[in-house]
Amino acid sequence: MSGMHARPAELTVIAGSAVAAVVLTVWLVGGLPGVEVADNFGVAVFAGYAVVCAVLAARASTGRFRGVWVCFAVAFGGWTAGELIYGYLDMALHRASFPSVADLGFLLFPVFSCLALVQWPIVSAGQSRLRLVLDGLIFALSLFLLAWVLALRGVYESFRDDKLVVSLALAYPLLDLMVLAVAGLVLVRAGPRRRRPLMLLTAALSLITLSDITFAWITAEGTYAAALPIDVGWVAATVLFGAAALISRGAPTAPDDTPQLPTSISLWLPYLPLLVGGSGAAIVVLDGVLRATVIVVIVAICLRQFLASWENRRLLRMVADQALRDPLTGLANLALFNDRLAHAMQLRERDARAVAVLSLDLNDFKMVNDSLGHAAGNELLTRVAERLATCVRPGDTLARVGGDEFAVLIEDRADHSLEIAHRIVEAFDSPFGVDGQSLLMRPSVGLAVASPEDDPDPLGEHLFKCADAAMYAAKRSRTDGVHVFTPEMTLEYPEHSGLLQVGDTGAKGGGVAAVQLLGELRQAIDRQELAVVYQPKYHLESSELAGLEALVRWPHPVHGVLSPNDFLPMVRRHGLMASVTELVLDKALDDAAEWAARGTPVPVAVNLFAASMADADLPDRIVSALRARGLPPEALTLEITEDLILPDIKRTCAVLRELRRHGVRVAIDDFGSGYSALSYLRELPIDEVKLDRQFIGPIIWDPRAGEVVRAVVGLAQTLGLTTVAEGVENAETAERLRAYRCDVAQGFHYSPPLSAPAVATLLREETIRPPAPAAVRWN
Repeated sequence: MSGMHARPAELTVIAGSAVAAVVLTVWLVGGLPGVEVADNFGVAVFAGYAVVCAVLAARASTGRFRGVWVCFAVAFGGWTAGELIYGYLDMALHRASFPSVADLGFLLFPVFSCLALVQWPIVSAGQSRLRLVLDGLIFALSLFLLAWVLALRGVYESFRDDKLVVSLALAYPLLDLMVLAVAGLVLVRAGPRRRRPLMLLTAALSLITLSDITFAWITAEGTYAAALPIDVGWVAATVLFGAAALISRGAPTAPDDTPQLPTSISLWLPYLPLLVGGSGAAIVVLDGVLRATVIVVIVAICLRQFLASWENRRLLRMVADQALRDPLTGLANLALFNDRLAHAMQLRERDARAVAVLSLDLNDFKMVNDSLGHAAGNELLTRVAERLATCVRPGDTLARVGGDEFAVLIEDRADHSLEIAHRIVEAFDSPFGVDGQSLLMRPSVGLAVASPEDDPDPLGEHLFKCADAAMYAAKRSRTDGVHVFTPEMTLEYPEHSGLLQVGDTGAKGGGVAAVQLLGELRQAIDRQELAVVYQPKYHLESSELAGLEALVRWPHPVHGVLSPNDFLPMVRRHGLMASVTELVLDKALDDAAEWAARGTPVPVAVNLFAASMADADLPDRIVSALRARGLPPEALTLEITEDLILPDIKRTCAVLRELRRHGVRVAIDDFGSGYSALSYLRELPIDEVKLDRQFIGPIIWDPRAGEVVRAVVGLAQTLGLTTVAEGVENAETAERLRAYRCDVAQGFHYSPPLSAPAVATLLREETIRPPAPAAVRWN
């Protein structure tokens, strides 16, 4: 039996008690000297041994089991006292009789044994302790009828004139049968982890019952004497009980087994003795029609009770199944998953096997609910459950543990668990058909593996938390694939909530279209389908080409080419900016390298995700990317969008200084669109300032706007910064900026954004003069 093993010291004690019992048996049966003393006090010694074992078991137990063993200690304590009193009456006073004061101690045994057994935790669902007692009473009375026919009728006939004697003589076997019946019923209803000591207990109680019935019968016959086999039965019973108590000390510390349905044997067991005993008594006592009628009635009652119990069990099975299954998807629920996880973790400790938990959460599910309604959300969850079921093996446990959260329990090697995890991620590459719509959903997946050598985790709670932590790490990074738990991941994660909201700027059509567009955007990023175009920048003074700004476009198969205004707000909101920035940077550097290889090198400016400016490893990655393509550092300008507040100014400054130390230029983009512009000019180590198109547009008709731009240009020059004007749409604006001594301009007045091949053509025709390096500033 899993989870319960006797330790070497306990095995030694059990073996020693068995050897002592054999010695006492040889002494009694062989009629060796002192047999009368051995008979009177030998059983008392073994009963005392049972008391010690029960006390040790009680000290090692908690909860109900402590009460169980305390009651057994009292029961055997009463028996020990009875044996000692009876031996004293027999050996010292020579007044041993039946009944005697010793019977008060003997009667404690069946009473407290029954109290002990009814406290034993059982796992059958929906059964009360009172029902257990009543079933035991039916069982005991039925066996009593059978015993009456076979042996006890003679006891009654012998003592019928003395009501006290006959009552006590019949009480012993009846109470013993009651205890034995309860023990048998508890045995068939107990959980497997506690069944071994119960089997030993039931065997011990069977010997005691048989010995007591034999004692009552031979006493009635007047043939009782020392050293009869019944003494051996009592001694053997105490040895078995001691073994049961000592083995129970090695019980697992985990909670009792999960409630289960009653077994078939536990349903008909109380009525089988009634059928046999009642029919046997009717055959012996009655005759003729009355005998047949009583037998038929007994059989009918037993069949009716068994049928009712079977129907109740079927209903309980239905209820239990519903209680352990998610009603929407039919998958296991959290309760069943936790139970199987606990069982798997215990097998891991015993069988040295690995256990893995995969935690999965649907990205953007709240958006589906809010846009399409909860009915569509439920349909999506059902479709997801069906697809997940095709990815796992029959032995794996797939569960829905929350609203849009799923978990998989995998009992296999770590590499097999990772293979299943990747299979699940790949299953989301195809869209889901929901409410007539085609939705492409992406999951956040975390995996945690417990190897056999890891610390004990009996319930698997820590493993489950690790899988959740890995899943939330995947959600924060917004990257596809499986995140495997590492010790660096924190176990303190936020409450799960929908990260997506309806109403993204530029989500064409809102609602269903927004959900579809977001799924398609994720797929376009994964497949590198976003395109990069380049807008030329020109020196205002000489009209020479100063460089290019890389701009992202999305060639959508249905909506056509989408501009950044159509999808970048969605990119920002849903945590995709880092992936888009990396894609644009790689493509821009690849194109720049190709142009340089053709003999027409040109500086390229790329917008950088503001939050990445706090990454201390950024300069090394940028420099490595440039070196890998054979580009000099001055070929790249990194633009920081000014309207996105930088997360850590001090760390950002350190990163920017390192970039500039390597020769990479840094610019503030969209200057004038946010409130922190002047503080950035003061604090950030930069090379140029790009004036936002909304800042530039009014200068030809609003004198105050013109004066502000003039002042900003003058301030930038004082600080040693290059100024670049965006959105220059006409010659008048270009002339005004030239008068303000602005350095560089870009806009449709000079050129619209161009594809990479069009840029190659332009470079063959233009003279390129990059902006002059800015003076090194103190900050």
